[in-house]
Amino acid sequence: MSAAAKEFRKVTTHSLQEMKRAGEPIAMLTAYDFTLARMVDKAGIDVILVGDSASNVMAGHETTLPITLDQMIYHASAVVRAIDRALVVVDLPFGSYQGNTKEALSSAIRIMKESGGHAVKLEGGSEVIGSIERILSAGIPVMGHLGLTPQSIYKFGTYTVRAKEEAEAEKLISDALLLEQTGCFALVLEKIPAQLAAKVASSLSIPVIGIGAGVEVDGQVLVLHDMLGMTHEFNPRFLRRYLNLYEEITSALMRYARDVKDRSFPNESEQY
Repeated sequence: MSAAAKEFRKVTTHSLQEMKRAGEPIAMLTAYDFTLARMVDKAGIDVILVGDSASNVMAGHETTLPITLDQMIYHASAVVRAIDRALVVVDLPFGSYQGNTKEALSSAIRIMKESGGHAVKLEGGSEVIGSIERILSAGIPVMGHLGLTPQSIYKFGTYTVRAKEEAEAEKLISDALLLEQTGCFALVLEKIPAQLAAKVASSLSIPVIGIGAGVEVDGQVLVLHDMLGMTHEFNPRFLRRYLNLYEEITSALMRYARDVKDRSFPNESEQY
């Protein structure tokens, strides 16, 4: 368990600011259900993101776009019931905040009231600043997200690295500063050049969490199912698999099926 995990009985947005100032890296992972969220929390992970990546890993959709606000609240509620220490951030799903600040506020309020989450996250910079301002006006903490923004996949047309060109890099820096000035408590940078991410992190006073953005940021986030090796077809450069649960679980399931078929399960000690 990290020093931060021992120091903070409960991680808050203020805790994350203290960690940045102290140079203590922030560990962040996704979770979508009670059982795994409890393990993540007990391991000392600082921030749990109830990501719209649930659309992919939990529901099998090709993109994050189909998941609904009701489904996000369902997943977030399960996670919140599991945790004692971590800060729980919940993604606002596609269509719940873009272009309508009133709907953005309503969506964020529903997440906070119905799930018990501690903050919301949304994608975009200047394009969604009105929604961010309105959510913040209700006292709801907001985490920003720049770089590769999966909800805009059909606009980009690819999951390739973002902000490699000068114009896009300059806009990302401008948007990052704008998000901080508006009041976001932290920022996720996804799949951008490490040098650019380092520049953003050093320019902001709020924590910058990277995914595929190099080591010179204030913390890292991965999708839990990816880093545990439960998924096996997704292999980006930034992903480190800490286990190979796909093979281990599949092997266990096959052994169970075999034992049932040959009547070796249950044995005498496993029955009443």
